[in-house]
Amino acid sequence: MTTSSQPKPSAERRMARFLGALALTAVLAAIITGAGVVSSSGPAKAKQAITRTDAGSFPISSAVAVPAGADVVYLSGMTPAVADPNAPKGSTQAFGDTATQTVSVLNKIKDALAAQKLTMGDVVMMHVYLVGDPAHDGKMDFAGMMSGYTQFFGTADQPNKPARSTVQVAGLAAPGLLVEIEVIAARVP
Repeated sequence: MTTSSQPKPSAERRMARFLGALALTAVLAAIITGAGVVSSSGPAKAKQAITRTDAGSFPISSAVAVPAGADVVYLSGMTPAVADPNAPKGSTQAFGDTATQTVSVLNKIKDALAAQKLTMGDVVMMHVYLVGDPAHDGKMDFAGMMSGYTQFFGTADQPNKPARSTVQVAGLAAPGLLVEIEVIAARVP
């Protein structure tokens, strides 16, 4: 068994090393914070806006960039309210055509966003699911959806346009539904 021939540092020497390390840590923290690498409230960056890349004359954005630190809200898919309570239950007539259903769904989305203190202008991504319309030989009524959609996006009152995809699906959760829409909204605090 061997023992170290070096003497143990004194309590004062250990305290001096500790205080030196603590001072060095404080200096490094001040340098890093001053350089904008770290702050007490997260990354020290200038407030960045959500940016949208226009898709030409089409009323969508081809891309939407949401900066780090933005608040993001995901809304589940929503379907329309009954438009005609006197129509047969579960019929397309009960919910209306694609344009009517689109407006109904977007109004529901508008209300759900308002409950989160957001607006339609905060929508950054939209997925639209359309069922083939019997009045259009079983094909989705894209023009009908667009007539409702353009009342909410790319207007003088609300010029922001989300990135969007639109697909035809075989069916939705209930008979008579032609439209379901889900959105993602974001805001920079």
